[in-house]
Amino acid sequence: MAEAYIVDALRTPTGRRKGGLSHVHAIDLGAHVLKALVERNDVPADAYDDVIFGCVDTIGSQAGDIARTSWLAAGLPLNVAGTTVDRQCGSSQQALHFAAQAVMSGTQDVIAVGGVQTMTQIPISAAMLAGQSYGFTTPFAESKGWQARFGDAPVNQFYAAQRIADHWGISRADMETFALESHRRALHAIEAGYFDREIVPLEGVTRDETPRQTTLEKMAELEPVDPTYPSITAAVSSQTCDASAALLVVSEDALKRYNLTPRARIHHISVCGDDPIWHLRAPIPATEAALKKAGMTLDQIDLVEINEAFASVVMSWLQETGYSHDKTNVNGGAIALGHPLGASGARLMTGLLHELERRGGRYGLQTMCEGGGQANVTIIERLG
Repeated sequence: MAEAYIVDALRTPTGRRKGGLSHVHAIDLGAHVLKALVERNDVPADAYDDVIFGCVDTIGSQAGDIARTSWLAAGLPLNVAGTTVDRQCGSSQQALHFAAQAVMSGTQDVIAVGGVQTMTQIPISAAMLAGQSYGFTTPFAESKGWQARFGDAPVNQFYAAQRIADHWGISRADMETFALESHRRALHAIEAGYFDREIVPLEGVTRDETPRQTTLEKMAELEPVDPTYPSITAAVSSQTCDASAALLVVSEDALKRYNLTPRARIHHISVCGDDPIWHLRAPIPATEAALKKAGMTLDQIDLVEINEAFASVVMSWLQETGYSHDKTNVNGGAIALGHPLGASGARLMTGLLHELERRGGRYGLQTMCEGGGQANVTIIERLG
């Protein structure tokens, strides 16, 4: 089978809610990274085969196939098509998988991959709530088939985060300690310049706005997001933010044709489903299944990026796998750096690639929980 390669990976800073990127139209946010990707690489803009972008809550400024509209808003050629993917939080990780599959199949050679989300302008779950005026209380409640299978069990991320914390014996204090470390790592990475190569500044924002100087004492003062879930506060949850990210995925033929230098080879891609009520738990079985398919063990993985949707998600994964926290989310995770939904998968992969290069590691693994009880797993091999 043909190989798929990553040639470049970049992102905007993560703009905190109502922060420096909050006024940027979603299309322009996506256009910014696409334009930078094309300008940084010696591939003619009209030679791209496709643009595949992740985005969630595709209403308003995010509607109308934002992969295509962002490419056009960037002033790039009309002949290049685009498609938008929604696998909830894993949307842009799935976009990368679709691009890799297209290249591996031999049907495409050059694909721009990424994601975009403006959570200030379009709040989380906006699309889920948009149907209420049409008589749908939630996407699930009026489905006879869903009710027959799952009843009235809450399809609720806070419920899942609390259930995971309870099941794995993770206390609120444990999660706050984990969250504090996420902020510490992110702030250290910023000050050390670890993100400088991957960030494309926008609107005067040159660095991530989301990491905070905080303390355990401040975290302990916060009220739970819902009294029903006493351990889950804003401090142990991912931050909403505004951001976009993009990668260039190409075939071996494209490497030769355009004299490109591959930075990583896509070694493995897979996706796994789990209980949609437990839905944040899916990275655990997904990682096990991925390693089995790849014929690998976690001992061979130099770095892991797992989305910090909530502290309990990563902490339970660490407990189950036995993998080292010292090699997981080494520059902080979504608790500190934000979780721009449709862009998060591409942001995590961008950070993983750059950190593998900085450390000289070989294999990196990325996974994240996704709505519907799903998780993607991507393993890359750094080259060079």
